[in-house]
Amino acid sequence: MKIDVFTHIIPQKVVDFLLKKGTIDPSITVQTKTVRTLYDLEFRFRIMDKFDDLVQVITLGGLSIESTVVPKDAVELARLANDEMAKLLIKYPDRFVGAIAALPMNDIDATLKETDRAIKDLKFRGVEIFSDISGEPLDSPKFRPLYEKMADYNLPIWIHPTKLPCEPDYPGEESSKYQACMVFSWPYQTTLAMNRLVYSGILEDYPNIKFITHHCGGMVPFCARRIAGMYDYNQVLFNGSAFDRILKKPPTEYFRQFYGDTVTWGDVPALMSGYSFFGADHILFGTDMPYDSQFGLRQTRETIRAIERMEITETDKAKIFEGNARELLRLPV
Repeated sequence: MKIDVFTHIIPQKVVDFLLKKGTIDPSITVQTKTVRTLYDLEFRFRIMDKFDDLVQVITLGGLSIESTVVPKDAVELARLANDEMAKLLIKYPDRFVGAIAALPMNDIDATLKETDRAIKDLKFRGVEIFSDISGEPLDSPKFRPLYEKMADYNLPIWIHPTKLPCEPDYPGEESSKYQACMVFSWPYQTTLAMNRLVYSGILEDYPNIKFITHHCGGMVPFCARRIAGMYDYNQVLFNGSAFDRILKKPPTEYFRQFYGDTVTWGDVPALMSGYSFFGADHILFGTDMPYDSQFGLRQTRETIRAIERMEITETDKAKIFEGNARELLRLPV
């Protein structure tokens, strides 16, 4: 079986809610009109049927709730989104083997309550957050109660990168140009979030915590030697003064605690880099599926082909396609 751990969906009731509040992001409007797999389930299933034994874990696509609506509406929107995804799990158990909770991260108390509801009542398999929370870094103390709770649940936190195309890369410009936001900024934002989580000591303080990172860990596998070298350089020359906290282990050991998905657009060398850094047990099959309707199945097809072409054992390929997801999400065999 192939368990796709990072796919997105936007239930129609979520779109209706945003339209009612008058806060819908223009990009969401475009997506719901053009990316049929986000909302047209029969079309989505026809795509899935082209691949043997493909099932999905679903997340809310297209938006971070806390950046879209005010805290009061965020609580209502998160509940609505999670309820709609829960209905899909019940209706299509042979298609969707799990769902990941959307959270109102601009209200941490409500976030903790919704996490409990989603996991205990709706039987979700984890939660999703973004690489920053409305511009606030993930190592902010206010988010630690969520990390403690998820470590206790022994279920993962999905990290999705965030930087909007409307945010310029240089002063004096009105937006990010030449697709730099989607191509380069997102992997960087993931990397930056991972860096903050490591050096703030969050992975040290919660050794049981588990994070799934998009795009195979961003830039981290490529920069592994640089991470180690610069840490050693600072320790020798500056006695660790660049860091608020000196870690008990080399930083790369903490970075290897993250999990990476296989969303590299079918790039075998990129996957091998992730495999070399994270190891076979920390790579998960993921495709970012909603855009298959635009790219002629490209992401799912090419991701599967890339994993099959990796120069690794069949046992490790089976872990990536299925075994790791079953263990990490505690899915039934």
